[in-house]
Amino acid sequence: MSDNGTRLPIIEALIMSSPEPLPVRKISELIEDVVASEIDQMVSRLNEKYEDNGMSFRIRKVAGGYQIYIIEDFAGYVDELLTRRRNTRLTRSALETLAIIAYRQPVTKLDIELIRGVASDSVIHTLLERKLVTLAGRAQTMGRPLLYRTTDEFLKYFNLNTLDDLPKMEEIEELVSSREVDIQPLLPFETADKISPDDLKVNTQNETAGGSGSGNLVAEEDRVEEIENSDSKESEDDQVREEVFSALSESEEQ
Repeated sequence: MSDNGTRLPIIEALIMSSPEPLPVRKISELIEDVVASEIDQMVSRLNEKYEDNGMSFRIRKVAGGYQIYIIEDFAGYVDELLTRRRNTRLTRSALETLAIIAYRQPVTKLDIELIRGVASDSVIHTLLERKLVTLAGRAQTMGRPLLYRTTDEFLKYFNLNTLDDLPKMEEIEELVSSREVDIQPLLPFETADKISPDDLKVNTQNETAGGSGSGNLVAEEDRVEEIENSDSKESEDDQVREEVFSALSESEEQ
C-alpha cells in the first residue's frame, strides 16, 4: 500500500462511508505508513478529479475531519429532498444564546442571561438536546454554577473547521459599522438638529395642502426622537449580542 495511486481510492472510500467528519488520525490508523501531509495532498487530488469530471460533490475539512459535501450548484435539489435542515432551523433566541456561548465559552447561565436580559433555561435546554452545546464542568465561584461550551455538532452546523474560523470581533465591528454607513442616508431627518422652525412650518403647509394634515409631521418628529433615543440606549453587552447574532445568522444562511 505504498503507492499513492492505490491509497487514493481507499481514502475516498473511508471518507464517503463515514457518517461523521473523518479525522486525519483515524485515516492514519487504518492506512499504514501515511502521514497527515500526504493525506491532505491526496484529498486535494481527489477534489481536482471531481472538478475535472464535473462531479456534484467535493471533500472539505470540517470539525477537525474530512467530509463529503454537495457543491452549491446542486445543493438546492438536495435541500428539496432532505428537509431536515429546515426543520431544525434555529430561532433568534437560540442563535443569540449560541453566539454568546461560542464567543465567551465556557460560560454560565447567569452570564448568558445578564447579556440577553431574559431567562434562558428553555433555550439552553433546546441547544443541549440538539447537541450544539454541552456541559463544561462547574465554575469556581460561589454556588459553583454549571458551565456551557459548544460542541463539534456546532462546528458542523455552521460549516466551521475549528472555533478559530469564527469571525473575529474586530471583523464583526467593521461589518456592522459599514452597514450603518450604508443605511444612514435612508433614514429621514438625518440632520434633524439643523432643521429650523421655518422649515417645519413649510413642511406643515405642504402636507396640509396634500391632504395629509399635521399628523404626518408629528409622526416624523416622533421617528426622529426614536432614532436618537435608540442610538443612546445601546449598552456594551447589547452590542456584543447583536454583532455575534448577525455573524452566526449569516453563517447559518450559508
